[in-house]
Amino acid sequence: MINKNILEAKMKYLYRLIYTFLLMGCLLIIGCAYIQKHSVENINIQQDITEIAIDIMKRHNIPAMVFAVVSKDEIIVQKALGHRIITEINEEPTIDINDYFHLGSNGKAIAGFIAAYFVEQGKISWDTKFFELFPELIESSNPDYLEITLVDLFSHRAGVKQYNNFEDFMNRPEFTGNIQERRKHFVEYVLTLPKIENEKNWNYSNAGYSIAGVMLERVSSQSWEELSRDVLTEKADIEFVFGWPNRNFENQPYGHSMATDSEGNKYFTQIPASTSYDLALFEPAGDFSMNLKNYIRFIQMNLKGLSGKDNFLSSETYNYLFKAKDDYAIGWLNIIRDGTPISTHSGSDGTFYATVYINRDTLTAYIILANTGTLGVYELSRKLREIYK
Repeated sequence: MINKNILEAKMKYLYRLIYTFLLMGCLLIIGCAYIQKHSVENINIQQDITEIAIDIMKRHNIPAMVFAVVSKDEIIVQKALGHRIITEINEEPTIDINDYFHLGSNGKAIAGFIAAYFVEQGKISWDTKFFELFPELIESSNPDYLEITLVDLFSHRAGVKQYNNFEDFMNRPEFTGNIQERRKHFVEYVLTLPKIENEKNWNYSNAGYSIAGVMLERVSSQSWEELSRDVLTEKADIEFVFGWPNRNFENQPYGHSMATDSEGNKYFTQIPASTSYDLALFEPAGDFSMNLKNYIRFIQMNLKGLSGKDNFLSSETYNYLFKAKDDYAIGWLNIIRDGTPISTHSGSDGTFYATVYINRDTLTAYIILANTGTLGVYELSRKLREIYK
């Protein structure tokens, strides 16, 4: 049994932490020698990255990690290492490439992808104002929000309260009704609050994505849950679930976080599926779980679009998702590193961690998913980028 104080401490921690090439030869003898040589090199590289990843996992107390390096058409490397739950850490590895991991705020790019589908269908535009869809809320809302648009919300430029920390999350009012009704009541409440005013170009806000989600609910006449399944699974063939993997399936990864025992010693422990932790109001901001296969499919769709190839969405739309704004676009943070344009994002609910890093020059993506909210994923991301340039 988990001591109540320990559980409360874990919960506070959870909320506080609200991202191989083989070439064929021409001649038989030369070709065979070439393939043999480079196959050995590839095996050595994969052995090296496996050893590096295992070392990182041990040092950062990460029970399991899955990761991949992909181009638009190829999975260069993918690995699944470790255990679904920390209590099995001394047993044979249990993690599988098909296991699901919570994506946290990496779901923001997925929400933007869903919105882009409705834009292409003519249901809404990026410049649609919130109050064009909800005129009945004008009188009760702060007039400073009257001009906010869909793209403002997705690019964190609406100035709405952020809900990025424990205090904000815990101090919000309680709302009644089903999930869709509670989310709408939450949005109504947020729009009565003072607008964030500062000199920043953007202010990261989970609540902004909740508001954008409510806009999509209205134009689609579906709940966020229904429209997400319709667009992602039925139309784009991307499988996912909402919430933690072990709340949806048996024999799936548990999330893990830091706890403190009665003597003040810190240790990592698994988070039971029954833990009272509800992200329903913030689902559009990041409550998707996927396995590596499906997340790779999503990322490769984006890479193909950036390369100029239409697929589920048009190439023009993919470019807008990444480049609508110079710094934070639609679910993607844009930076320049050593002269190279990078689009990246990370996400964690405190129990899992996801990070993706896209080199927009080479159109190579580096993906890491882990079942604890520690920062070791960034060390592995750097190593992957060094090895698979």
